[in-house]
Amino acid sequence: MNTPRTVSVIIPNYNGGRTLELCLRSVLTQHHRPAEVIVVDDCSTDDSVAIAERAGARVVRTPRNSGCGVARNLGATHASGAVLFFVDSDVALEPDAISSALSVLGSEPTIGAVCGIEHPVPLLNNSLVARFRALQYHYWSASSEGNVSFLFPNICAIRADVFAELGPFSAALRQTEEVDYGYRLSRRYRLRLTSAVRGRHDHDARLVTLLRKLFQRGRLRVPLYAKARRFAKGFETANRAYASVAALLAVVSTVLPLAAGALAAAVPVLLFAVSVGLDAGMYRFVLREQGPAFLGYFTVMQFLVNVTIAASVAVGAAQWIASRRFRVLYDTPAVTS
Repeated sequence: MNTPRTVSVIIPNYNGGRTLELCLRSVLTQHHRPAEVIVVDDCSTDDSVAIAERAGARVVRTPRNSGCGVARNLGATHASGAVLFFVDSDVALEPDAISSALSVLGSEPTIGAVCGIEHPVPLLNNSLVARFRALQYHYWSASSEGNVSFLFPNICAIRADVFAELGPFSAALRQTEEVDYGYRLSRRYRLRLTSAVRGRHDHDARLVTLLRKLFQRGRLRVPLYAKARRFAKGFETANRAYASVAALLAVVSTVLPLAAGALAAAVPVLLFAVSVGLDAGMYRFVLREQGPAFLGYFTVMQFLVNVTIAASVAVGAAQWIASRRFRVLYDTPAVTS
């Protein structure tokens, strides 16, 4: 097949001054040079715009802070390339990321988009939390490599004609637009997740920030999954969903010894073991990469993440049942069609 050659790189940005220069440097030193680099600034209050302009990128601005989906849409309207390559401003690409993405896109006519996999080491290795998240996110992504229905827009190349056909990201789904778009795209084309396309991500450095973000995303994905009547393929597997439920039940069951005696103390321990066992491959990966000491820290962190995810889904389900406004706000024909 003829591989599309002209690439427009689109970088949504909000207060990304800490990493934007690294992102732009990685884009501008690609083996396959992009035809244009568009930074879409979402009303930043830092020096992001000045950094982008110094690097020679074209800067366009959203009229109000509207989220990554809207920023990507605006960038696409200004792009002229045959391929739109989306990369977040807190990601630095490997030098062959664009050329590898083009190779995969050109390998099969049914592939509409290619998503990359983040490195297990964060871009700015500044905290234990960031190291944890980089390892976890990498493993969950890498273990899903292949055809998926879950879009990873932080490193994603999509044919411009496919984007025009499918339409823009939903502006209503500020934190879950990638789930919706992945459903839409994978109904018509193959969505390929591949380790051939790589980058390093500046992961959250604080636990509270990470857990708050995961809680919001989990809560807001409930309407999408409820309407689609299925989970997305890739990343959020059934085993990982059950691991989250087991972790939450382990916390809840800690009160059992008060009512049922000391023997009931085995229940939360057993549920914790089930939670770990359902994603055992990830823990083996962390042990190989970082050793037993970090594995202990990682296991505690993953338990907290699992509890947060399960709690967020429970809250989202309650809102779905009780609040018509919640259902209507996230009503998207793309998911239900």
